[in-house]
Amino acid sequence: MDLSYSLKEIASITGGTLFPGKDKSVPVRELLIDSRRLVNPESTLFIAIISGRNDGHKFITELYERGVRSFLVSRPVKEFPEAGFILVENTLEALQKLGAHHRSRFNIPVIGITGSNGKTIVKEWLFQLMNPDKKIVRSPKSYNSQIGVPLSVWKMEPENDLALFEAGISLPGEMEKLEPVIRPTVGIFTNIGHAHDEGFRDAKEKIREKMRLFTNCESLVYCRDHNGIHMEIIADPSLAKVNTFTWSNRQEADLKIVSRETDISFTILKGIFQGMEISATIPFSDEASLENACHCWATMLLLGYSPEVISFRMKKLAPIAMRLELKEAINHCSLINDSYNSDINSLGIALDFLNQQTQHKKKTIILSDILQSGREPGDLYTDISRILRDKGIDHIIGIGNEISRQAGCFPMEKTFYPSTDSFLELFPFSSFRDEAILVKGARIFEFERIIRVLQQKSHETILEINLDAMVHNLNHYRSKLAPGTKTMIMVKAFSYGSGSFEIANLLQFHRADYLAVAYADEGVELRKAGITLPVMVMNPEEESFDLLLKFNLEPEIYSFRVLEMLENALAASQETPDSHVCIHLKIDTGMHRLGFDPSETGELIARLKKSQYLQVMSVFSHLAASEDPAEDDFTRTQIRILKEVSAQIQTGLGYSCLVHIQNSAGITRFPDVKMGMVRLGIGLYGVGFDDNEQHLLRNVSTLKTIISQIKFVKAGETIGYNRKGIAEKDLAIAILPIGYADGFSRRLGNGRGKVMIGGQTAPTIGNISMDTCMVDITEISSKTGKINEGDEVIIFGDDFPITRLARDLDTIPYEVLTGISRRVKRVYYHE
Repeated sequence: MDLSYSLKEIASITGGTLFPGKDKSVPVRELLIDSRRLVNPESTLFIAIISGRNDGHKFITELYERGVRSFLVSRPVKEFPEAGFILVENTLEALQKLGAHHRSRFNIPVIGITGSNGKTIVKEWLFQLMNPDKKIVRSPKSYNSQIGVPLSVWKMEPENDLALFEAGISLPGEMEKLEPVIRPTVGIFTNIGHAHDEGFRDAKEKIREKMRLFTNCESLVYCRDHNGIHMEIIADPSLAKVNTFTWSNRQEADLKIVSRETDISFTILKGIFQGMEISATIPFSDEASLENACHCWATMLLLGYSPEVISFRMKKLAPIAMRLELKEAINHCSLINDSYNSDINSLGIALDFLNQQTQHKKKTIILSDILQSGREPGDLYTDISRILRDKGIDHIIGIGNEISRQAGCFPMEKTFYPSTDSFLELFPFSSFRDEAILVKGARIFEFERIIRVLQQKSHETILEINLDAMVHNLNHYRSKLAPGTKTMIMVKAFSYGSGSFEIANLLQFHRADYLAVAYADEGVELRKAGITLPVMVMNPEEESFDLLLKFNLEPEIYSFRVLEMLENALAASQETPDSHVCIHLKIDTGMHRLGFDPSETGELIARLKKSQYLQVMSVFSHLAASEDPAEDDFTRTQIRILKEVSAQIQTGLGYSCLVHIQNSAGITRFPDVKMGMVRLGIGLYGVGFDDNEQHLLRNVSTLKTIISQIKFVKAGETIGYNRKGIAEKDLAIAILPIGYADGFSRRLGNGRGKVMIGGQTAPTIGNISMDTCMVDITEISSKTGKINEGDEVIIFGDDFPITRLARDLDTIPYEVLTGISRRVKRVYYHE
């Protein structure tokens, strides 16, 4: 079966018009919606998706210059002599039509999975369980959106005999667009929870909308114990002909779970199926994993697998690595850990994350054999080599017999080893230096051993940074902006404690327009790490102007003294600037911090007109109380003053520049203010100005540690320095390796601060030390009896917000975040 498409065929499928009327492209085999992820331009169709945040049409010229010759667009574009264009009304709908057509060419079982939680785990576990005897295509990671689903279905190939696709929705009407794309023969409804509640009237509507995926299914698997799901399924006439396969812990079902024996690391499940007692052991004990495993158990029974085969395979279920982690590594390297996954579909995702790391010129991948791909090794590794080459990989280290046999496929620097043991024994790890290293391998190769050698030894207290959450928050604020409005992102103070180039790389990849730092040395660090975005320096110091000029940083000019320092630095410079020196003018509109007084505007214009080298890029001010409705009149006055002063400056200089005043709260609370740029700060990091805003943001940072030791203290004894902690009764206490030198303030001692252990709060007891603190776990131990040394402790995170810690300190989240010391290791991850 030839699965390539001509532009003429695609125009017919999508109902589009081919122009200039001639199919000038080679057959299309790959679809692209993100210009940054181009791999094979000659056989790629670029689909110009328009969203609330971006417009793909902006990138057509760039992609044409990079070799793309096939485009799907929703508005006419200028003619490119060697390209073919398909004009449609809506490119997203056209993508879905194309996915549905591609799906219709296959007559194989397709399992469609939806629900509030567990979709990706169930999909990946079914892949593990059935991969030994099936050639399976599945959604990469969690590609379950209106765009992700058709891109996943496009991966279907003639050699596949089973497909696993997940579908997620956030609004009514979305699932009926995805159903024809997936057209599942078997459905799985995992559960219903509170995710995306804001998009639906109530839980019933959400269940009904999700059920639309199953209208043409032959069979549907679900848990009978989710009564809301069960009642809607039996009441829905469109599902009357669908064969249901239920499982339950409490009620009669096709698979009735009658008992479970749980240990710390495994669970033995026993059930009744077709009158027989069957059992399965899974290497997990948490409730979410048990539910996910039972969905898989039921699905495999439905598909005709014997209970013995299922039991044998479920014992080997492996945890699903739901994220890529970025860590500091030995010899000034950066390490990306994707050590539990080696399939080719996820390789591109990992390589894109690697390519965001511009702080290193050299890029290395440690890659294991790609197992059970169903493809001929020569073809498989030739494709992998092409992907690595197109993604700019400099060095491949291959581990495994098969990839070693295919060494000739790889033209770049290369080294091969038959096993992980031989690599660890023979490779000179000191040769890794100042490079980005991606470690990606099948679980059987135990690449976690390589990770342990490569990663820089770290303190047991870490700050985890969720990069996907940060992108979500960026897009949340972008969705509120008028088209064309630029974004300046505040990355001062080590990006509010979150990191330096790691955050700047992410923002550059997602096309922020400007970055802002406090001091020149922060900007220099970004430039040395490969950041090319414009960078504004908010507090230029006299001795830093040489660095500002050398590294093309743009100073904030807030007084005539600072302006004179810059003019003097230019006069003393040995070289005449090749172009204008870009500056940003700060106006004091009422906050009375830094800035020119509006009365100085005339003199400022006169001074600037005398300079032949200075170019004003923006005029801006700082809102004093944008989050406070009681101060809205004052805020409006600030906005008015800035508009008047900036208009006067632009008229006086004879050219236009950007104007900006809105911060995170200002973007949300004053949407009617239309200026050329906004400045996004604390909102990017997941802290909203009120509860409503907070609900729409995702937490970015999680500060966590472990229990170093557990002690039992008798009544009357004391705890910590100065004997401030007094045991009024017999206590169990936990010693944590975090103290005020890490950013856990001394003010949090003696019960003022709390931490979370196993979902329960534990108050501090005694004074906070420099490197440690103690918490009272007596009540938690009596409730759960499961507290052990080495257990995880959350200082703040998703379920224990930083705002709570800030309230305990009588401060604001800014101070908490920026106070986390650099000795606390940052771990960046991408889900």
